[in-house]
Amino acid sequence: MNLPPEFIHNIEGVFGEAGSQFLTDLPILIEQASRTWNLTDVQPASNLSYNFVAFAERGDEQVVLKMGVPNSEMKSEIVALSLFQGEGACRLLDCDEEKSWMLLERLQPGVMLSTLEDDEEATNIAADVMQKIWRPLESASLLANAKGQTPAQKPAPARQKFIRLSDWFDGLKELCVMFSGGTGPLNKKLMERVEGSVKDFLAENHRPVLLHGDFHHYNILSSERGWLVIDPKGVIGPACYEVGPLLINPWGELLSGRDHQAMTKRRIDILHDRLGFERERIREWGLAHAILSAWWSIEEHGDWHYALAFAEMIADLEPK
Repeated sequence: MNLPPEFIHNIEGVFGEAGSQFLTDLPILIEQASRTWNLTDVQPASNLSYNFVAFAERGDEQVVLKMGVPNSEMKSEIVALSLFQGEGACRLLDCDEEKSWMLLERLQPGVMLSTLEDDEEATNIAADVMQKIWRPLESASLLANAKGQTPAQKPAPARQKFIRLSDWFDGLKELCVMFSGGTGPLNKKLMERVEGSVKDFLAENHRPVLLHGDFHHYNILSSERGWLVIDPKGVIGPACYEVGPLLINPWGELLSGRDHQAMTKRRIDILHDRLGFERERIREWGLAHAILSAWWSIEEHGDWHYALAFAEMIADLEPK
């Protein structure tokens, strides 16, 4: 089976021996899933990253097969899609949570939001979709009901399966460990600013919601049902965090060509008007996510320069 070298590198780099075994077993796993769900004409997607994704047919239906190394993020994604129930998101048609298999609705035409030239239109679309998918934490009881159990039988069925935003930001402490108490290539003042603002935001957040967690232009696709998200992380935290991945994307392109400061200010204005968050809060979550992204890139020995450049840019913006 011919797999892209970058995909192989990602899987082995992130998952180690389990990743290597997954790649070895992949042809058998695809065959097993195809038998389970009566799939034919299974064609791998061209842009594989950290999961195997393929287009397939189930009778007359066009579907997507997604498989990965079993891990907590895959389980979180499955539960999130179950709770979204196709509202603002692609539909989860079937799954095997233990094996980390998903059978998904195929979105047609499936054009990414990043292809829109009008950034204001794209930002308004993103705001629409954002509000459709957010779920109060209490709605986790829906999952219990869907499985024939009452909330009393399973009081918080999804809480343990979701990623906690606080855990992501706790990971920033590892940066100081890596650089013997310093912040490496990251700006120390910006790090301290992010640590303070995130601590305050999390402390005041009495009603956390279920977020996508990786909400950006490449994860919002056109469909016959309108614009819908794919690949949710399934994160529990303050709703305003969701603007962070949106503001920094399209990745690598935002700081080139156009007046990125004016465009980012306009995005903040639109998100303020549509979502009701204070402009300063939107800016600070944009900064926080940029610093977090830079840390993740450092941790994975990737290129952190774009994330840091965006962080320095948005940190100096003065919203209206």
